[in-house]
Amino acid sequence: MVATLRVMLDQVVAPVEPEIAEASRELARALVLGAPSGCEVEAIAPAGGDDALLASVGGLAGVRRTALQRRELAAALQLGVGTGIGGGMIHSPTLFAPLVRHDRVHDHDQTVVTVWDLRPWESPAELPRSVVGWHKAMLKRAGKHADAVVVPTHSLAVRVAEIAPSLADRVRVIAGASPLGFSVPSDEVGRRRSLDLPEGFVLLGGGPLASEGLDAGLAAVAASGVDLPIVVIEVEEGHEPAVVELASAAGVPERRMHVRGVLDAADRAAVFGGAVAFVAPSRRAAFPWRVVDALTLGVPVVASASAVHEEIVHEGGVLVRAADAAELVSGMGEALASAVSSTAAAERLAVLAGDRGRAFSWSEAADKVWMLHAEL
Repeated sequence: MVATLRVMLDQVVAPVEPEIAEASRELARALVLGAPSGCEVEAIAPAGGDDALLASVGGLAGVRRTALQRRELAAALQLGVGTGIGGGMIHSPTLFAPLVRHDRVHDHDQTVVTVWDLRPWESPAELPRSVVGWHKAMLKRAGKHADAVVVPTHSLAVRVAEIAPSLADRVRVIAGASPLGFSVPSDEVGRRRSLDLPEGFVLLGGGPLASEGLDAGLAAVAASGVDLPIVVIEVEEGHEPAVVELASAAGVPERRMHVRGVLDAADRAAVFGGAVAFVAPSRRAAFPWRVVDALTLGVPVVASASAVHEEIVHEGGVLVRAADAAELVSGMGEALASAVSSTAAAERLAVLAGDRGRAFSWSEAADKVWMLHAEL
């Protein structure tokens, strides 16, 4: 008898988060590649969804389309009404899942969902009210009906248990990773030229939202005295002027700024390949995807000592502890200046980053997911 793991494979969960779409695809790929003997993976996707996403996974035993399209399906899931998805072993890389009453003991039905980011709870003003409402409603439903909730760090596990106390004994920690085979491409220089980027720069990621901490990051670069170009990636379309304004307020001249949007994995790896250091000022309770990219590629990391960064970066970079914003800016500035002060200093941090980066693997994550469902 074949055991089928049914993965909710949706392109995005509102708001549009490309890193979550990428993570969903990579986890599905790893689940297929790592399926134990006698097990297979089937995808569940909304009607009218992205066929390219499904095709990119490969090796799926089948694809089950729901009768509802994405928006209608999201509403139905929030209300807990019939969706036609059915039972079985269901794993969702997000909260997008049928969280309804089921019988795990007799029917062997089980539903596991994932929470990567607590922004709907900790910085709700940064999101549309409908998005915040959807996430809160789905976590509440998870408290009633999920067999387990996966989070990427132990610090997030603590926070989820505080937000939804009924979930405390059902939270499991499984970290994310960079895409399978993520490495600096052989044509990295050409890719950076196509993106109109210089060589040798300080790299940051994110946008102008307060939780991203980009203002502190840019101020830290300015305070460091490091006179290198600055590249900011993953800036949402239309937010570029706001990022340049943050830079200007931090004392960074516009001529040094290079602002780019969301990049595919190969272009992103090429950008990291040209960076002398990655600065991560955010203290948000969310999995730091780009920090993991930097560690994976051996790029020196200077990060704020948030609960998440303490756990993810660990000894793979420089963690700056600060009592307030001013201390964080000066501390990160000093750390950045030290990190690039000599070739030996940069190489030392690159080795530490690369060593730590090996701790993150979608293959290992998939193994833990299979083990979790087996335990359930």
